[in-house]
Amino acid sequence: MMKRVFMVTMLWMIFSLISMAQVNDGWNISTETSDNYTGIVLANGTIGILPTSTPFGVKHVVLNHVFDKDPYHQVSRVLHGMNFGNLEITVDGERITSDNIHQWSQTFDMKEAKLVCSFEYKDKAKISYELYALRNLPQTGYFNVNIKALKDIEVKVCGKIVTPKSDYQEPVQRYQVLADADKSMPILQSLAKSRYGLQTVSTSATFVWPHITSAYAKARPELKHTTRSKWEHTLSFRKALQQKDSLDFVWSASVCSSQNFFDPKSESERIAIYTLLTPRKTLIDQHVQRWKNLWRGDIIIEGDIASQQDVRLALYHLYAFGRAGNDLSIAPMGLSVQSPYNGHIFWDTELWMFPPLLLFNQGIANSLVNYRYDRLEAAKRRATTYGYKGAMYPWESDFSGEEATPPYALTGPFEHHITADIGIAFWNYYCVTKDKEWLKSKGYPVLKEVADFWTSRVTKNVDGTYSILNVIGADEYATNIDDNAFTNGAVQTVLHYATQAAKEVGIKPISKWKEIANGLQIHRFEDGTVKEYKTYDGAIIKQADVNLLSYPLHVVTDSKTIAKNLAYYEPKLAPEGPAMGRAIFAVNYARMGDASHAYSLFKASYEPNKHPPFGALSETATANRSYFATGAGGMLQVVLFGFGGLQFTENGIIQKKPMLPKQWKSLTIKGVGPKQKTFIIR
Repeated sequence: MMKRVFMVTMLWMIFSLISMAQVNDGWNISTETSDNYTGIVLANGTIGILPTSTPFGVKHVVLNHVFDKDPYHQVSRVLHGMNFGNLEITVDGERITSDNIHQWSQTFDMKEAKLVCSFEYKDKAKISYELYALRNLPQTGYFNVNIKALKDIEVKVCGKIVTPKSDYQEPVQRYQVLADADKSMPILQSLAKSRYGLQTVSTSATFVWPHITSAYAKARPELKHTTRSKWEHTLSFRKALQQKDSLDFVWSASVCSSQNFFDPKSESERIAIYTLLTPRKTLIDQHVQRWKNLWRGDIIIEGDIASQQDVRLALYHLYAFGRAGNDLSIAPMGLSVQSPYNGHIFWDTELWMFPPLLLFNQGIANSLVNYRYDRLEAAKRRATTYGYKGAMYPWESDFSGEEATPPYALTGPFEHHITADIGIAFWNYYCVTKDKEWLKSKGYPVLKEVADFWTSRVTKNVDGTYSILNVIGADEYATNIDDNAFTNGAVQTVLHYATQAAKEVGIKPISKWKEIANGLQIHRFEDGTVKEYKTYDGAIIKQADVNLLSYPLHVVTDSKTIAKNLAYYEPKLAPEGPAMGRAIFAVNYARMGDASHAYSLFKASYEPNKHPPFGALSETATANRSYFATGAGGMLQVVLFGFGGLQFTENGIIQKKPMLPKQWKSLTIKGVGPKQKTFIIR
């Protein structure tokens, strides 16, 4: 195992040296090459726009929690939106492509959540644009474009809406110029039912001319509408530019669905008109201010620019994929891709993404827990379906809150620890916010139903102890096993939390909860090392399981057992396992005082999974889908709860024994908790 960690560390050093030439600072990541390109998604918690390396390229648009479902063959899947990217620009009759441009560069600006791209077309024009998923207008994508003429040229700009055939029935395409008072408002629109009819989605787009500073014209260009096919139509204009003239315009598009609006067609039009008639500076300033507010919660690493960028990119994605006030959760791949997990919600949210978000942004954390509260009744029905009491949350959840795991996957009927994971997140939310009204109305009702489920789920042994039989634990390589260590430890923890929550709201706790928690079996080898499950015999494991008992559960707290568990299970981690497995080992080593080993595992937890040019993370080193938000949550927890020494307690967030790896001069964690505290470790 040590050899593997050394090799990963060396690969990381080589990757860092190669990429340093592209590094600007801790906020910007730049590239001048598109080789092996993986884009960084622009997202605002409602839509995700995945850019490509081609001029104005957008691979797809992902809609948050807007699901469609084949009633006969497949489980639900989150929808792609209509693609409003891929603008076409023609200069003197020749279309601009990747093949006829030079001086191409892209910079991803994390501070302002924008992609900046620039290039030159032959010796005729310099072109640049900024791409935003506006945080202030969550349904809206925004291209802010500048074309500077190096010679006298004629430019044709073509905006388009392309409806993905795989996601939709035939769209209705229309172009209309709406009018009110002295305003004329050109709107390009596509409206379609999703493939299986569960959703109606509408996209409305328009050109915006923020200002015209050059002498060539004083009026908006004439627009032309063209229908290219049933799935694509365009809106275009032409402009003659003299040398040194600049053309500034915006291509703005708004996407609405029947998941969120009774009349998505009309609402998408209204939002498009709002962007048309609101100054560009106003909209961008509002977007930037909202991101400035998000970045009040930040991590600053001095002395290691590569780690600084990686960590901030991870935090950017959690902010980009979440949103306060929408009461929605975050899928493992966030808003970056539709597959492999269909936009479903797993334990990934509660165990991996939730802790950093709870630390920095209680508004987004509130949405995540409220998502589960809103689906409590569905979880109760599921418990009844399987012969249990209380609430049994699904392994994969969609908008309905019902089980969305493919039927062939054993995780659906048997990976039950998620019901404990959710309860733990609920209690931690209360400990940080101390919002007793929320605890009374939402927190305790969920914790009680979770506890009641486990009361009905356990089996009492002849010696008076309790077991949980026939489950799948965090290590999904081991199926249908008894007394999984992590499952039993999580159940112990959540039963104690339910007891505490009852007392907090003035209700007498059910005595059975404490009895079961104290009696649950966690099996050990003869030397005291914890067994992953009752019959575990040393097999390779998919990810951390036993080691989760030390962090985040605090079930195993004595240093000797923690050390034994780390030494025994670290060599058994499968190389092809998911990114967050080694992160748990790194947190525990940091808490044990071994900063060097913790740092090596911190890097090993994500470096092999990075993709050029920006460092997007995939789930595994051999996968090519990104961005893996679960892995982001894991690496952030190493920094915050390992090196930073932070911890959730009944008294809120405290700090215990922080330490730094030798590669870092200092670590500053700011904006922590409701009081926005700052912790500095030197």
